[in-house]
Amino acid sequence: MDSFEFNKMAGALLGALLFMMATGVLADAIFAHSKLVKAGYDLPAAAAAPAAGAKAKAAPAVPLADLLAKADPKKGEADTKPCQACHNFAKGAGIKIGPPLYGVVGRPKGSVPGFDYSAGMKAKGGDWTFADINTFITNPAAYVSGTKMTFSGEPDPRKRADIIAYLRTLSDHPVPLPSPSPKK
Repeated sequence: MDSFEFNKMAGALLGALLFMMATGVLADAIFAHSKLVKAGYDLPAAAAAPAAGAKAKAAPAVPLADLLAKADPKKGEADTKPCQACHNFAKGAGIKIGPPLYGVVGRPKGSVPGFDYSAGMKAKGGDWTFADINTFITNPAAYVSGTKMTFSGEPDPRKRADIIAYLRTLSDHPVPLPSPSPKK
């Protein structure tokens, strides 16, 4: 390729770029936006606070036993997808970043051999009950001070119940569910 051919190709490329720039400047001049009176936009107003002396009625908390009675282990299994990055769920599966969760319901806390638990978890003591697991997965850092688990928690009580129901099935001898409270 001689220099004349190269100059023609470079000129065509530069001409096309110049044409695109000129078109953009012309379009900005024709379709200019008007200046904003005020920068940004108004945020939605906060919910009205209850009047002084009046108490806001919070939704009554549903007992864990009632949630577990209606829980779906299949949904719980699906809800544990994020957990599977750090925990094994299969029987005999080894340690990942976190301890394996097969047989966790009823197992002593901090008891998986070979896993380096935090001092807070080692000091917790007792067995993992449904209530303990519920509290732990609600907010692990609040339940065990200094926990190594980085999961921020599951705020939805129904999802937690589904997860606990699924964890209960991961056992050779599942712990019986607590009796739901009697209907009033």
